[in-house]
This record gives sequence, C-alpha cells and structure tokens, in this order.
Amino acid sequence: MPLSDVVVWSLLLAVNALGVLLVAMSLPGTWLIAAATALFAWLHGYPRILGIAPLVILLVIALVAEVLELVAGAAGVRAVGGSARGAMGAVMGGVIGGIAGTFLIPVPILGSILGAALGSFAGAFIAERPGEHGMDARMESGKAAFRGRLLGTLLKLAAACAMWIVVALALVL
Repeated sequence: MPLSDVVVWSLLLAVNALGVLLVAMSLPGTWLIAAATALFAWLHGYPRILGIAPLVILLVIALVAEVLELVAGAAGVRAVGGSARGAMGAVMGGVIGGIAGTFLIPVPILGSILGAALGSFAGAFIAERPGEHGMDARMESGKAAFRGRLLGTLLKLAAACAMWIVVALALVL
C-alpha cells in the first residue's frame, strides 16, 4: 500500500473522529462523517476503495441517529402521559438548550449535552398547560424529557462511533 494512501486514509479517519466529537457537542457530526466519506470515495476511486454498501450504511445510521436524538425527549414526555404540546416543547427546548449549553456551560462537550437535556426538561415543563396538568405531572413530563433527550444524545454518539468504525473497516477490508 502506498504511503500516500495511508496519509489520505488517516486524514479521513481524523476528520471522521472530529465528526464524533461534534456529535458530543450536539452538532451535526454524523453528517460530517457521511459527507467526508462520500467526498473521499468520489475523489479517490469510489469503486476501488469504498463500495456503495459502506456509504449507504453511513447514510442510514446518520438518518436514524438524527431522528432518535430529535424525538427522544418527546417520546419520554409521551411515555409518562404528557401532552403533544409538552412533547413539542421538549423538542424545541432541546434544540435551544443544546445551543445555549454550548456557550453558557463552560465545560466542553458536557455543556452541550447537559444544555440539550435541560432545555428538553424546561420545554416540556413550560409547554404543559398548568390548568390541565398539575405541577407534579408537569415535573414528570420535564424529567422524562430530560432522560429521553440524554438517552437520544448518547445513542447518537454511539451511532457516530459506529459510523467511524464502518469507515475504518471499509478502508482495511
């Protein structure tokens, strides 16, 4: 194997590792991994190095991971009997909280993850109508949204790691 191939493969794996790190910061790292790998395949002999199967696998994993992360907080709210309004609040709060946590919680990676989970909690808690649901029910919806979003983020992080492994294996096999 030529040294130039090793350098290019190493660069691709480093960019994909950055994608995993971005996912940990609640940023779209799964799409960076998929796009970087597709670009690599296109530039460096698509059928020779990477076939269609790894690219399709990456796309499927990225799509599933995005959906899981986005709806996990809402699913948590619905699982404890919260309203559709509370579930939507969890989704919106998670997005806002993830962005805010990146800047307001000065701990790299943890700030983004915690911000998204806390945002899901706050979104569900606020969105549940006080007249229809008592304080205990609103609190339960918020806690379920927190747990769901945290689990969704951890699942997406696991998916990004799986994507990195798919690429690494496709390069060496």
